[in-house]
Amino acid sequence: MCMSDNLKKRIRFASEHAVEERISRAPEILVRLRSHTVWEKMSVSLCFTVQGFPTPVVQWYKNEELITPASDPAKYRVESKYGVHKLLKNVFIFSCIVPLSYDVCFTHFDVQFLEKFGVTFATEGETLTLKCSVLVTPELKRLRPRAEWYRDGKLDSKWTKLYFGEGQAALSFTHLNKDDEGLYTLRMITKGGVNECSAYLFVRDADALIAGAPGAPMDVKCHDANRDYVIVTWKPPNTTSQSPVIGYFVDKCEVGLENWVQCNDAPVKICKYPVTGLYEGRSYIFRVRAVNNAGISRPSRVSEPVAALDPLTLRLICCLTPATFITLPGDIQIPGPPTNVHASEISKTYVVLSWDPPVPRGREPLTYFIEKSMVGSGSWQRVNAQVAVKSPRYAVFDLAEGKSYVFRVLSANKHGISDPSEITEPIQPQDTVVVPSAPGRVVATRNTKTSVVVQWDKPKHEEDLYGYYIDYSVVGSNHWEPSNHKPIKYNRFVVHGLETGEQYIFRVKAVNAVGFSENSQESEAIKVQAALTCPSYPHGITLLNCDGHSMTLGWKAPKYSGGSPILGYYMDKREANHQNWHEVNSSLITRTIYTVEDLTEDAFYEFKIAAANIVGIGQPSDPSEHFKCKAWTMPEPGPAYDLTVCEVRNTSLVLLWKAPVYEGKSPITGYLVDYKEVDKEDWITANEKPTAQRYFKVTDLHEGHTYVFKVRAVNDAGVGKSSEVSEPVLVEARPGTKEIFSGVDDEGNIYLAFECKEATDASHFAWGKSYEEIEDSDKFKIETEGDHSKLYFKNPDKSDLGTYSISVSDTDGISSSFVMDDEGKVLTISTIPLKSELAYEVLEKGEVRFWIQAESLSPASTFRFVINDKEVENSDRHKINCDRPNGIIEMVMDRFTIDNEGTYTVQIQDGKAKNQSSLVLIGDAFKAVLAESELQRKEFLRKQGPHFSEFLYWEVTEECEVLLACKTASPLKILCTEEGIRLQCFLKYYNEEMKVSWSHRESKISSGEKMKIGGGENFAWLQITEPTEKDKGNYTFEIFGDKESFKRTLDLSGQDRGKVIGGLPDVVTIMDGKTLNLTCTVFGNPDPEVVWFKNDKALELNEHYVVSLEQGKYASLTIKGVTSEDSGKFSIHVKNKYGGETVDVTVSVYRHGEKMPESLIA
Repeated sequence: MCMSDNLKKRIRFASEHAVEERISRAPEILVRLRSHTVWEKMSVSLCFTVQGFPTPVVQWYKNEELITPASDPAKYRVESKYGVHKLLKNVFIFSCIVPLSYDVCFTHFDVQFLEKFGVTFATEGETLTLKCSVLVTPELKRLRPRAEWYRDGKLDSKWTKLYFGEGQAALSFTHLNKDDEGLYTLRMITKGGVNECSAYLFVRDADALIAGAPGAPMDVKCHDANRDYVIVTWKPPNTTSQSPVIGYFVDKCEVGLENWVQCNDAPVKICKYPVTGLYEGRSYIFRVRAVNNAGISRPSRVSEPVAALDPLTLRLICCLTPATFITLPGDIQIPGPPTNVHASEISKTYVVLSWDPPVPRGREPLTYFIEKSMVGSGSWQRVNAQVAVKSPRYAVFDLAEGKSYVFRVLSANKHGISDPSEITEPIQPQDTVVVPSAPGRVVATRNTKTSVVVQWDKPKHEEDLYGYYIDYSVVGSNHWEPSNHKPIKYNRFVVHGLETGEQYIFRVKAVNAVGFSENSQESEAIKVQAALTCPSYPHGITLLNCDGHSMTLGWKAPKYSGGSPILGYYMDKREANHQNWHEVNSSLITRTIYTVEDLTEDAFYEFKIAAANIVGIGQPSDPSEHFKCKAWTMPEPGPAYDLTVCEVRNTSLVLLWKAPVYEGKSPITGYLVDYKEVDKEDWITANEKPTAQRYFKVTDLHEGHTYVFKVRAVNDAGVGKSSEVSEPVLVEARPGTKEIFSGVDDEGNIYLAFECKEATDASHFAWGKSYEEIEDSDKFKIETEGDHSKLYFKNPDKSDLGTYSISVSDTDGISSSFVMDDEGKVLTISTIPLKSELAYEVLEKGEVRFWIQAESLSPASTFRFVINDKEVENSDRHKINCDRPNGIIEMVMDRFTIDNEGTYTVQIQDGKAKNQSSLVLIGDAFKAVLAESELQRKEFLRKQGPHFSEFLYWEVTEECEVLLACKTASPLKILCTEEGIRLQCFLKYYNEEMKVSWSHRESKISSGEKMKIGGGENFAWLQITEPTEKDKGNYTFEIFGDKESFKRTLDLSGQDRGKVIGGLPDVVTIMDGKTLNLTCTVFGNPDPEVVWFKNDKALELNEHYVVSLEQGKYASLTIKGVTSEDSGKFSIHVKNKYGGETVDVTVSVYRHGEKMPESLIA
């Protein structure tokens, strides 16, 4: 018996689904009887397949007479297994009748795809499953639709596994190959029709075993199989990023073995190869490997098995007409010559000869010998002298290029060899198929946000084409990538997997058995964005106000504008229980709010809205709920509307809304934001106190969970109506989420910038401050080009602090925000932040010190002092210095005079960041500085020699005498000598017999090598040799008289700036309701000033915040009853005239019952 592959598949299908398909239905013959021609006295098996339930009754007939196997069991045998029925016998004409003996009810199914498989990208060698969730109504356990999977319109299940059940249809690949690439379609077949969904599967090359080697060939097939010969064909791989293929190796393997044998010694250059030397009766599989300059590819997927058999034998057994018997003449011994010898295929490297067997042929097996002769040579050469050919087909190799040959064939059997056949016409080896010409003009058009439709003109000669390969490249990259990895037949293809907003170019090449054409010309560049369509439908229709005769409605704009700006909306209405809809507006509504007039009081209405763009009117929204036209008189506010969710990140999002139209009996004072997970019932209020803003950032959400939100307005009367519940939102940051970034251009202009590749021609970049759209052209300038937009600050100052946001319309909610607070995120980048503005102080000698302090300055920073619009340089008169690590820039004016009145400015630049500060000393302000400077100078000069430490004064003694007195002083002076430091005190006279002493830190000093004591005629001195840090401190010179002593002191500790020397931690974590005390020790000489800050703003002292400074060195801040609003950065700034420092501490407040964050515990 011989069954076709189709019959085998049907039998397999019937056996696998027999149990599943048992349900009452009429018999259906799947495979009908076929005519057979067999040898005399041979047995024959007649088969057909039937299905039905209950099991159909089958009766066999011969020449319209019923066959009863029991009457002649040796002659007839009937089998029936799994719906396949067989009759075995040498027979003439048979028929089979399946009677219909019962009633069958047919059922109509409704099939819906709940979740479809999409465009898929995979790699060779991977496993993959394409899935569809299907809802079948009604759901019957023993009866259901038939699920069929197609690739490129053809059923193909050899390399896949099918599954259909439990609401899911799946197609699984255990080992992907490029052969599997194509358009896959799932068809759900029912009595009522067919439902289907389709998507493309792309299969990339696996990584090459050798770097630079080509991808594997594909679609290996066998043709023209004979007893010892078969032609193998395949399709070449795309070599976009590899060097060209120079040839192929063909491997064979007997079925059941794992021993692969290479068939050709040298690579064959075309995608076709005749394999000879097969063993008759054995089955083989084949594979192909590509070769280029880098190496050999991975092997292709193996071919279908093919048997090495004589096609004539198969044809005689399986394909003859009914009641036909072949009788071979038995008296013929030596066969006749073959006939019809011709070249069935000609190439540059071989010629395939074909012929018909001799007639008559005799009963003995035949073999053949082939002879060739070069035209003009006059001699014949036997081609297969060693091995006889069993098939009427043979490939002749080793032919000289450019020469013509003639051929003849001889038949042979065991009795002898026939005469030669007729000689063929002269045949010259040459390629009859040439490389195709390049495709014509390539045109790319918009399709979706991630795909483009590419079309091209076919080549002039498109015969024998395998198909086309399409490549793409990002404009300007000069790097090409393959789009498809298996040739496609059509001149139109959808290139998927592109990046939204990016610009691409495309090229196409044709391919046949000989190779690839040249690349086509490149297409024009195209930006990837969705094609223009009608907008999607509006949603969230809400009743905002009603006065008994009109209703004000609000709604949300469509998610997608269709690639073109929305021009407006059309609204329809109808009363409850009425069938017909009535038009509300004949001209477009340009806003998402509208008041419908002339309504009937106490009647119920429903509404639907459709959006329109340049393409047309989109689908209308679902009808709203029924709204009653009754005047609102409640004291509480109406609902907020137009809830918009933006800036969705992994644990947070921002909710925006519009204020209620109906405020109630008093103004709105704030809003409450509620949220919950979609699968839970309890709502959570996000803010304990109503927020006055119309936006709110909801934090501490769970990543990957889905939430819904609503807003309630509050006034003095209470909490108003809740808004419409938002659509469910998955809290998860989009892959590749971009944020607003700041910068400074070459001209020093500050800007915020945002880039959105998903933007379309219809997209609008809406910049906002505090989530209100920016319209102030005096403060800002907006520049938008393509997929990026910039917001420029024209004259940045403190008023520009705040939250800036951007949203991009006609995208899937792409948005971002940027907080510019006192930390100055933008100013940090574009404006050098200052710890203190330009200030002055008068020094001890009457010098005037001008100074400014930045937060930090890099080594490359520059600055300049400008007095009355004239820059001053460092000199003896203007001593200018910069302490970059501490950010201090100072200028000391040695002599401050009346000529120095004016404006003082310091200009600083650090990279692109700039800043400046000015101090105006004019009029009374200047006179005060000048007077203080002159006073300090006079006092300093006075104290350089003996001077009055206390001026003349009078007092009355106990004896009632008037005493006039004063005190004089001669200060200790510091002199630098070669040995070190000399302390010197001037006296009227001095000699060594005078009783004097020197002390260091209240310890008396003895004269020695380190400390030497001496004097002159009118002074005493102390010499400190090679001073060190240990020599710092207070020094005292004391001279003793008869009744009293006199002291002079000098501090050699140096100038001590204000600083914090300990006590504050970096981070404090505390539960709300507790009292927090921050205490530290401060130091400085002179004693420093202490100022506390919160988030870099001076702390406003009240009952909640209390500060103290004890003994000039113990500073503390007490926060009573901390709340979550106290979380943030607290700072203490300690400063005296020599400088200061700031120390920060981060305070984190968590709620009662919450678990302390592990990061804070650590």
